[in-house]
Amino acid sequence: MSTIPDFNESELWTVQSTLNERYGREMDVQLAETDVRLSLHTTDMVPCPTLYWQADDGCHFLVVKTGAERYRCQFFYRVHQMFGTGIDDYDNLTECVVTLLQMQADYAAKQRESGA
Repeated sequence: MSTIPDFNESELWTVQSTLNERYGREMDVQLAETDVRLSLHTTDMVPCPTLYWQADDGCHFLVVKTGAERYRCQFFYRVHQMFGTGIDDYDNLTECVVTLLQMQADYAAKQRESGA
């Protein structure tokens, strides 16, 4: 079984610059590793390079690299409040991060509107 390549400098720059634009400042993006089931047809968990950051409102974000130019993402507030974008895998990192940030912003706006 081949290993999934780590995030390269270009990918790290893409994420960091997208976050800098969104938040107006440098975000602390941490490298991590997440065990992920890559296929619905197996229960095997595969260690995948992961980027993690936390926003000021307590929202946590993950971008998981599942292969060469393959990404998954989610945001969460608590373990029982995990959200995705509705897209299983991205082949474009910028689209992955921008969609993730937009989905979280939309979620946060709806929560404010409902008074939750």
